[in-house]
Amino acid sequence: MPRLAVFAVVVCLLAVAAAVVAFVEGSFIGIVWVLLAGLTSNMAWYYIRKAKAEKAAAARDARAAGSRPTI
Repeated sequence: MPRLAVFAVVVCLLAVAAAVVAFVEGSFIGIVWVLLAGLTSNMAWYYIRKAKAEKAAAARDARAAGSRPTI
C-alpha cells in the first residue's frame, strides 16, 4: 500500500475517533471531524487506485516490450 494511502487511513481513523469523542461530549465540532474523515478516506481510496493503475500499466508495458521482435 502506498505511503500516502497509509497516512490517509491513519488520519481517517483518528478523525473518526475525534468525532466520536466530540459527539459524546455534546460538541458539534464533531461534524468537522466527520468531514475530515470523509476527505481522508477518499484520499486513501485515490492513492490505492492510482498505485494499482500504475502497477497494471507497468505490467502491460513489460509484456508489450517482451513481445516485440528484436532486429
